[in-house]
Amino acid sequence: MSMQDPVADMLTRIRNAQSRNKPSVQMPASKLRKSIADLLVAEGYLTSAEVAEAENGKKVLTIELKYYQSKGVIEQLKRYSRPGLRQYRGKDELPSVKKGLGVAIISTSKGIMSDRAARAAGIGGEVIALVA
Repeated sequence: MSMQDPVADMLTRIRNAQSRNKPSVQMPASKLRKSIADLLVAEGYLTSAEVAEAENGKKVLTIELKYYQSKGVIEQLKRYSRPGLRQYRGKDELPSVKKGLGVAIISTSKGIMSDRAARAAGIGGEVIALVA
């Protein structure tokens, strides 16, 4: 069975693992998932994200979750754009999450970047997810 929305699956796996206080979560790897995880690591929401090869020859993305005082660092992780309704925004219309305390993940022509980086670069794109 094929997966319809791999990004939503990734975000759900992270939410579920964090709600059960798991130290890490694994999922099938892709370039998109890896770049989203790297952005979350750079923004301080995750500890690390590594791609390794499993026994069956397929690549697996392992994400180390981050906790502070036994609570997950990520309070909200929400898919914004979805396959049935893509949400594209120009550089002036990019959403601000919790008045700048959160991050919007934007897919631009220059790659995956945060809303702050996209505004600084002067480009818009597809708003993938909101993280707070």
